[in-house]
Amino acid sequence: MVLSEGQPPLSRVASNLLNGSLAPPVTSPAPNATHVTESVLELADGTAFRGISFGAEGKSVAGECVFQTGMVGYTESLTDPSYEGQILILTYPLIGNYGVPARPKTNTIDDIPSDFESSRIHVAAVVVGYYSEDYSHFLADSSLSAWLKESGVPAIYGVDTRALTKKIREKGSMLGKVLARKPSALDVRARPLESNPNSRGSSSPSPPDAWKNDYENIPFHDPNGDNLVAAVSTKTAKLFQPVGEPRMHPSGTRPLRVLAVDVGMKYNQIRCFTHRGVELKVVPWDYDYLATTEEPFDGLFISNGPGDPATVKSTITRLAQAMEKADRPIFGICLGHQLLALAAGAKTSKMKYGNRGHNIPCTDALSGRCYITSQNHGYQVDTATLPEGWQELFKNANDGSNEGIYCVNKPFFSVQFHPESTPGPRDTEFLFDVFIQNIVDCVTTNTLVPISMPGGKKEDNEKRVPRADVQKVLILGSGGLSIGQAGEFDYSGSQAIKALKEEGIYTILLNPNIATIATSKGLADKVYFLPVTPEFVRKIIEQR
Repeated sequence: MVLSEGQPPLSRVASNLLNGSLAPPVTSPAPNATHVTESVLELADGTAFRGISFGAEGKSVAGECVFQTGMVGYTESLTDPSYEGQILILTYPLIGNYGVPARPKTNTIDDIPSDFESSRIHVAAVVVGYYSEDYSHFLADSSLSAWLKESGVPAIYGVDTRALTKKIREKGSMLGKVLARKPSALDVRARPLESNPNSRGSSSPSPPDAWKNDYENIPFHDPNGDNLVAAVSTKTAKLFQPVGEPRMHPSGTRPLRVLAVDVGMKYNQIRCFTHRGVELKVVPWDYDYLATTEEPFDGLFISNGPGDPATVKSTITRLAQAMEKADRPIFGICLGHQLLALAAGAKTSKMKYGNRGHNIPCTDALSGRCYITSQNHGYQVDTATLPEGWQELFKNANDGSNEGIYCVNKPFFSVQFHPESTPGPRDTEFLFDVFIQNIVDCVTTNTLVPISMPGGKKEDNEKRVPRADVQKVLILGSGGLSIGQAGEFDYSGSQAIKALKEEGIYTILLNPNIATIATSKGLADKVYFLPVTPEFVRKIIEQR
């Protein structure tokens, strides 16, 4: 389709496309015209969303639709092997504004790019609300659209991602497909996604699925039935040398070496070891690291990865043998966490829609401290099935799902979240230091020393800082009616009120801005529409 000069901007075209009301294309495009190609996201429940293609064109793909709530980091997310085979819905409203860094010309084991998490894009397709071709960032080398086209990955914008995310939250992750327009239909007005008696000027109703005739249709496909780990794992063993001064083995004859089983490994996990002076040997998912011919290594690491953990049976079997042998520490992340749990005898299950985002709180069961984490998973470990000798290490503070486990008498532990995450947060990157120190302790003492977590014990921390018995809280609102000011503080203020009320605390809000959610009736227990000044704050405190 062609959008000539003088027609609506792309944002309005996207809105029109959603309603199936785009005007017929201009047959003689004006100079410098912008080409707009329609695409459709169809879900397994029959729902369809029409939008504009900004990725690889003429290609239809199928996969599992999942959403991710991160505000930044689309470059890292798209190259995360854990998204293999999935149609990724980015909920942040504007995508593409900082472009994409230059792609590495070579992919040697000594040159791991700092701006990507693997050597290629792993998602099947990308779905966003609005896309910006006008990027600005000192690292940017091209637009996101150019990178997607270069990689052969379809993408669509102009979709109501809020409605789409709400549907997935209510119904759970579902299969979907992004359909490309047939070449023969590019110059034809888009048919409505639902039956319309007046469509195309016809006097008789069109069949409900008539629009599908204009698209390259393909069947739905569940990627979780595939061996996704084999698709993303390295094919040969690779050795990565320490960056900077090496962390030496207590014998003094060689650097500490960790053997990492790649079931979908992110580059930053490699960096987190090598930048701590550790020599890292990365091996395929089905590699026999227990063979007598294997070179010595001091710790075993199981990476993140895609798909159903129960399908990677050979990896689970070998990991169970390694734990039975019990001659070195073991650490797992994400899929590696689930595989470790299965090897220990626990069970896993598929979550309704998973956890994918950069701001998910997890509580340390040992210290009671809560950390903000980055996550990307659709399966979970069932805590109730943990065998004797294993306990929960972390718990999701939002939904209560398991986020980590540890063995009480052996140096084995794992976490569901990503402590190495880029672009962040990295609040839990210290877990690599915990693992490495555990390796040193075990080698030095020649015994199996259980892990030692920082932060102290929960009982001691609660005694040292007892929880305050708070009955009332005064919340200072967003201030005056300033453009761009109220929205940011209104969100934080309204969320604070909700959290406090869940704890049974009486809330008092001081906010002169009547046009906010925080001041809505029924949210705070008491609202004062007064200026936020020391005098008024003092008077309210004295009165309440």
